[in-house]
Amino acid sequence: MNRKKENKCENASRLKIIPLGGLEQIGMNITAFEYEDSIIVVDCGLAFPADDMLGIDLVIPDITYLKDNADKVKGFVITHGHEDHIGALPYVLKEINVPVYATRLTMGIIENKLKEHNLMKGTKRKVVKFGQSINLGQFRVEYIKTNHSIVDAAALAIYSPAGTVVHTGDFKVDYTPVFGDAIDLPRFAEIGKKGVLALMCDSTNAERPGFTPSERTVGRTFDTLFEEHKHTRIFVATFASNVDRVQQIINSAYKFGRKVVVEGRSMVNVIETAINLGCINIPENTLIEIDQLKNYPDEQQVIITTGSQGESMAALSRMASNMHKKITIGHGDTVIFSSSPIPGNEKAVTKIINELLRKGADVIFQDTHVSGHACQEEIKLIYTLVHPKYAIPAHGEYKHLKAQAKIAENLGIDKDHIFILSSGDVLELDENRASITGHVPVGSILVDGLGVGDVGNVVLRDRQHLAEDGILIVVMSLDKYSGQLMAGPDIVSRGFVYVRESDELMEEAHQVVDSAICGCLDRGITDWGKLKSTTKDVLGEYVWRKTKRRPMILPIIMEV
Repeated sequence: MNRKKENKCENASRLKIIPLGGLEQIGMNITAFEYEDSIIVVDCGLAFPADDMLGIDLVIPDITYLKDNADKVKGFVITHGHEDHIGALPYVLKEINVPVYATRLTMGIIENKLKEHNLMKGTKRKVVKFGQSINLGQFRVEYIKTNHSIVDAAALAIYSPAGTVVHTGDFKVDYTPVFGDAIDLPRFAEIGKKGVLALMCDSTNAERPGFTPSERTVGRTFDTLFEEHKHTRIFVATFASNVDRVQQIINSAYKFGRKVVVEGRSMVNVIETAINLGCINIPENTLIEIDQLKNYPDEQQVIITTGSQGESMAALSRMASNMHKKITIGHGDTVIFSSSPIPGNEKAVTKIINELLRKGADVIFQDTHVSGHACQEEIKLIYTLVHPKYAIPAHGEYKHLKAQAKIAENLGIDKDHIFILSSGDVLELDENRASITGHVPVGSILVDGLGVGDVGNVVLRDRQHLAEDGILIVVMSLDKYSGQLMAGPDIVSRGFVYVRESDELMEEAHQVVDSAICGCLDRGITDWGKLKSTTKDVLGEYVWRKTKRRPMILPIIMEV
């Protein structure tokens, strides 16, 4: 009898958790949850290109696994409206057309993207309220109110026959949020009492001790700064999606009798959506169009802008470099950076700060930002309320995941029950056991202009090669019948040496190639492949000997 029960238990399906991106990096968050014939996907974000991804606009996740199992995918369940959680949706929905579930502001921002890609008609969308559950195949997903640096952020309780998984999304514990209610801690506790199989918790600030300050503390700082800079025009650079931050800047501006302009396409879109959905309160006659600025003196103006990360084409950068059509920043202006640099952006931010200081602007970049992510004490609080059997740190680089694993261990979770996953790992779990049982294909798909995935490692390597050493193009014409050299070889240099100042080098290079090609033709070698490889070899060797550089060499043979 007992053996039969054991076998039945052994045969019961286990829940699979498969991160397809977002681990060991900041950005590109996407995780699949699979139970038997059902898959739900939490978030679908993009990442911004690294420095060595020359010319690349965006990086989106490889969803081969979802395409291979498209009949199982029931929908995308989105936690909040940041690019690293929703940015890849328009690209992915073209491959897998399934419903999208999100809270109202998150859905509003998603819809802006769908309109740009002409996907509104073909995409089924459902706005979910906090406390509401949606049934998707074998899963039931409940939305739980949390706080973050964007309104309407949610945690998810994912109920499956194998057990409950709580996914916090990006969160912080803010008892005094700028808009809406505080995080629903009682609901976390209730779910914890019923038993939670696993917790996937935000790890971004897991290395930082203490608590993340409330967003409201920034509002008090703005009041102080506006008081101290009564007689100057004020620019505030922040993240486009930080609606609460914009709300507080507007509150301070209204208090000090200033008019506000919002500049930067992404920010204008988000704020318009927030106004339409009632997620931001703007006093009457406070917000004005950019063309109306000329009607007000400098001391009555506030310009909220994108570009806090030093992006070269963002509004702040264009204003600082006199490239903006309507506003330039100069002597007597005050610029407040209300964000901290994302890792990797420090150089770009420093560059724009220096540029602004050179122009005579007063730049403030301290104490005007608080994080939207939980520090150690808040992470401990969630673990204590949820009391999970297994801990799966999420969202962050490896060092962040490791820091959270240490927190979980200190809270008494068995070391064997803590899983630091890599993108592509398949974690199978139920009440009895959990283990990594396999790996699915994952990776980065590069978006360049309208091309999605047509730029791969080979193309990037070529771009890197061109960027480092330039290109030499060798053009020659051969007689169609006799195979004799009719014209050339002519050598064209781009990004290698400035030809007018390198006559001797180019002349010698021409002679080297000419004698090599003539040598081949004299021996009766007219095969184009052989002629091209000979050109590459002799020219490459000569150039390396003379310059210690290896430009790309591109032989072109024409038949006349």
